[in-house]
Amino acid sequence: MVAKRIIPCLDVKDGQVVKGINFEGLREVGDAVGMGVQYARDGADELVYLDISASREERRTFVDLVRRIARGIDIPFTVGGGIGTPEDAARLLDAGADKISVNSAAIADPTLISRIADKYGSQFVVVAIDAKCIDGRWTCTTHGGSRLTDLELFAWARQTQERGAGEILFTSMDHDGTRAGYADAVYARLSEELTIPVIASGGAGSIEDIRRVLTEGRADAALAASIFHYGQIPIPELKRALKDAGINVRV
Repeated sequence: MVAKRIIPCLDVKDGQVVKGINFEGLREVGDAVGMGVQYARDGADELVYLDISASREERRTFVDLVRRIARGIDIPFTVGGGIGTPEDAARLLDAGADKISVNSAAIADPTLISRIADKYGSQFVVVAIDAKCIDGRWTCTTHGGSRLTDLELFAWARQTQERGAGEILFTSMDHDGTRAGYADAVYARLSEELTIPVIASGGAGSIEDIRRVLTEGRADAALAASIFHYGQIPIPELKRALKDAGINVRV
């Protein structure tokens, strides 16, 4: 049985890790490299770095940051933000990233997924999906959750898999930063409809929240930010509790 993964997420703006609630009210919480090094020491299985200020002018700065992260940690890490071409992906992979994540650009041009997957392999491609529930329909968004699209979550997730995505990272915007629990039923349905791994994001507030999304929610990995950034739940304590609950995690 494949072990469930615990993945801290680090939203990066100008080299600093930031966090908000429902994608708003961002504030700095620490240094991107230093926090990554500590999470690796604490037993995180992977890391996700998202460049939330990715403009063309800042892209070179982020590539340099990725190089420093790669030198500092010994666990896999995914990077995303502002990746619009296979060449953008190549620069980040060459800098040391293990995977890249695409979101808004993939919605604008779904062939981006297959073009990157065809060149580097599906295992390198994570498609991030940010969605909110509107009148009972999970609607995908772009540009950090600021723009609604016509895409429905489950249909888009299936399409990304067909186009070569190796993993899905779904964030419920309704739950993000609230620490009120994940959208467990949504993850369970995604896991039912897809054959690729599903990473759950948005809403972790307790060990029990993570236990539920990995069991009832059937997610392959739990991603969280606030509970780790502010020291609410140390990763070693979390993993021991999950193991005691019968969940296969690496400790």
